Amino acid sequence: MNEFRQRLIHLQAIPAVTRTLLRKIVKVDPQLVDIYSLSPEKISSTYLIKDQRARIIYKSLHDPNIMKKLDEILQPYSAVTLFDDNFPPLLQAIPDPPFVLYCFGNDELLHHDPSLSVVGTRTPSKDAYPSMEKILLPLVREGFLLVSGLARGIDQLAHSLAVNHNGKTIAVLGSGFKHIYPANDLSLVKKLSENQLIVSEYPPFTPPKKFHFPERNRIISGLTPATLVVEARERSGSLITVDQALEQGRDVFAMPGPVYRETSTGCNQLIQQGAQLVHSYHDLI
Repeated sequence: MNEFRQRLIHLQAIPAVTRTLLRKIVKVDPQLVDIYSLSPEKISSTYLIKDQRARIIYKSLHDPNIMKKLDEILQPYSAVTLFDDNFPPLLQAIPDPPFVLYCFGNDELLHHDPSLSVVGTRTPSKDAYPSMEKILLPLVREGFLLVSGLARGIDQLAHSLAVNHNGKTIAVLGSGFKHIYPANDLSLVKKLSENQLIVSEYPPFTPPKKFHFPERNRIISGLTPATLVVEARERSGSLITVDQALEQGRDVFAMPGPVYRETSTGCNQLIQQGAQLVHSYHDLI
């Protein structure tokens, strides 16, 4: 690992260093060298942060145990940074790309083409999987890689569909690899880590936090040129992914559903607002 990559991963692993702050640090100190020689007071005045936060960052910058811990934990995993040649170009192009993407499994899948993001409710109807088979199975057989978030419901169904039919899939976590969430289907996680790919912008020792999941949605949509919403309620986390996709200039597709079903409300509204209606895999091809 070259020194710049090591310093970037080190900084990104410090909880007090947010993406916004790291972006400032990279702008002021492109080689990430000067930050290590600054006093807490200078860190505070240079980056306009509170003294207490600056002291936490200073202490972490000079704590060798953080990098040692990262080096030990990273052994079964790999990491690709925003400045590496093999960082996925589609993800690099979004307004707020992750500085580091940790990978568990086959990281060559980051460059697989074609690909599609699939999102939806955590409580799908009984019709969801048959509908997904009809729409997505032909795509899987055509070589499409499916990206989703490993959440219960539609996400796990999308990953399973790819795995069960010798397809390709990437799961994007809202936590580190040492804290897989949700942990309701660890056999699926094992399959994904062995033959597919799990990614996260959070260091492996990071537990899940509520705000991580809206953040990770931008990576789900950012990894592919288009996002498909299978089933979603009117107020759904899936619609956050849609907003991210639109902000990123990506296509949005939605599967319509009966008006009496609550999990169809979000999709039907998306179609009403201009999302492309999907009733056949040809609509996505």
